[in-house]
Amino acid sequence: MKQQPLLGFIFALITAMAWGSLPIALKQVLSAMNAQTIVWYRFVVATIALFILLAYKKQLPELRKIGRYVWLALIGVLGLAGNFLLFSSSLNYIEPSIAQIFIHLSSFGMLICGVFIFKETLGLHQKIGIVLLLIGLGLFFNDSFEAFTRLNQYSTGVILSVSAALIWVAYGMAQKLMLRKFNSQQILLMMYLGCALVFTPMAEFSQVQALTPFTLICFIYCCLNTLIGYGSYAEALNRWDVSKVSVVVTLVPLFTIFFSHLVHTLNPEHFSAPELNSISYIGAFIVVCGAVLSAIGHKLLPSHSAK
Repeated sequence: MKQQPLLGFIFALITAMAWGSLPIALKQVLSAMNAQTIVWYRFVVATIALFILLAYKKQLPELRKIGRYVWLALIGVLGLAGNFLLFSSSLNYIEPSIAQIFIHLSSFGMLICGVFIFKETLGLHQKIGIVLLLIGLGLFFNDSFEAFTRLNQYSTGVILSVSAALIWVAYGMAQKLMLRKFNSQQILLMMYLGCALVFTPMAEFSQVQALTPFTLICFIYCCLNTLIGYGSYAEALNRWDVSKVSVVVTLVPLFTIFFSHLVHTLNPEHFSAPELNSISYIGAFIVVCGAVLSAIGHKLLPSHSAK
């Protein structure tokens, strides 16, 4: 497809803003609904919308092709379902800006798996990126180290959030292997449907009735967010270089911090401000820098193989 840098940037920005704002809305809904019910509704809405879209485009995945990839699909479903559930659950214990800072562990987990499974080599820029990630996380949690010495609400939330990021790698690897036979939207449809089935026995559908008008708006946004985020991400990749899209998407934690401050200013009754000190903000920035370096560092650092 012809490159459309401006549109690609806009879609990538929409993706980062959607993913950055999601945990803020999710935290509000969790006051009236449990995580597995919210996740079930999100997957059902995404499945229906994507099914209609692919049916309209006559691109529904063929059942006979799925057979050989059923085990990969199952691994992907468990990875994505686990990610959604663990991340949503973490918001019961910690604020969105803290939960979201671990999002980049997913991409670094993919890098490590690439080394061991696909025998890829880590470039210098990726090694520096991992070091920056660790330094940034250390600074981000500079005033919270004591909380990690015992199991409490804070450390429980962090463990759930880290687990959510790491288990997503199973989905990422499954998708990477399935792209040989299916396009990204077909894979997402299979994953969404599988995840909806996984959560069906756990969902308590009547919990929607307990939502206030405000939390209902947040709930509807959470359901639409899956479509907005992943849909925009796919469109961005169709119009712009993968590395450049990745750089914009690395801004997700910064958007979460920004939106947290914004909604607190506009509506302090419902939204609390992030409890971060100045060193934590520097840490968040360094985490993002590490992710950016991993995404496009090969273009910034001189290559040893260049003659």
